[in-house]
Amino acid sequence: MIRDFSTHATPALRARAEAWVALGDDTPEVPPARPAATVMLVRDVPNAPEGTGLEVFMLLRVGTMAFAPNTMVFPGGGVDRRDGVDVPWAGPPVHAWSARLGADDALTRMILVAAVREVFEECGVLLASTTDDGRLVDTDSDYWRSVRARLVAQEISLAELLNEDGLVLRTDLLRAHAQWMTPVIETRQFDARIFVALMPEGAVADFDTSEASHGGWFRPQDVLDAKAAGTALLMPPTQVSLEDAATATSADEFFAREPVIRLIHPQLTRDDAGELVLRAELPGR
Repeated sequence: MIRDFSTHATPALRARAEAWVALGDDTPEVPPARPAATVMLVRDVPNAPEGTGLEVFMLLRVGTMAFAPNTMVFPGGGVDRRDGVDVPWAGPPVHAWSARLGADDALTRMILVAAVREVFEECGVLLASTTDDGRLVDTDSDYWRSVRARLVAQEISLAELLNEDGLVLRTDLLRAHAQWMTPVIETRQFDARIFVALMPEGAVADFDTSEASHGGWFRPQDVLDAKAAGTALLMPPTQVSLEDAATATSADEFFAREPVIRLIHPQLTRDDAGELVLRAELPGR
C-alpha cells in the first residue's frame, strides 16, 4: 500500500522539505542512520467492557528538542554503544530475534537492550525479573528511582544494572511490530524498530524525563482524532502504529499479532496536486 504523508503538518517540517527541494542537485550527503528502538506500551482500557480496545502510553516531547519537538511519541531513542554489552537474557535467543528483525546478532542485541533501557528511562517500567518467567521487579522505591537517574546520566549501563541486582532482560515481553527509516530531509537519521509490550500488572508508568513535558495513557483513536483536528503532532511511524493499535480489540490481541516487517523509508516527492509529501510503501496493508 502506498501512503502519502503531508509535509504541512508543522511549519518546521514544511520548511525542511522546501529547503531540501531548493538545493536541487546540491543536497548534502545523508549521514548513516543511527539504530533506534521505540516501544508501544499497551494496556486494556480500565473499567471498560471486554473487547473495547486498548490504551497506549505516550509522551509529549518538549519544544526544545532538536528532533520532533512538541510531538506525541512512544518511549524510545537511539541505541547507545554500551547497549552492545552482553546481558542476562530471557526469552527467544538472539538468533531468533535476529531473523525477525533482519539484523545480525550484535545489532539485534543492542536494539533489544535499547528498547528495555529507554522504557525504563522514560517511563519507569523495567522489563526485567530475577527469573526467566518471574514477576517483574517493582521499581516504585527510592532505590530504583536513584538507579534510573544513574542510568539516564550514563553513570551505569543497563548490563551493569541487571548484573548488580541479579536480573534478566525479559525479551519475551516484547514483540517486533515495524521498522522505519527517517526521511533524508531530517538532520538526524534513525533506523527505528518499533516494538509492542504489555503493561506489567502492578507497574506504574510516568513521564519523569527531561525529554517530555507531558505523558499518559491514550486511546489510539483519540490521538489520531487530535492529529486530524490539528491539536496533536505525530510522525508517520507513530501515526501508522496508532492506526494499527486502533483496530485491536484488546492489549493481548494486539501483542499477539506478528505483522510483516519490512523497512519503510518515506521519500520526499510531490503528489498529484503538487504538494510536497513523504511517500511510503507500507507492507501487508
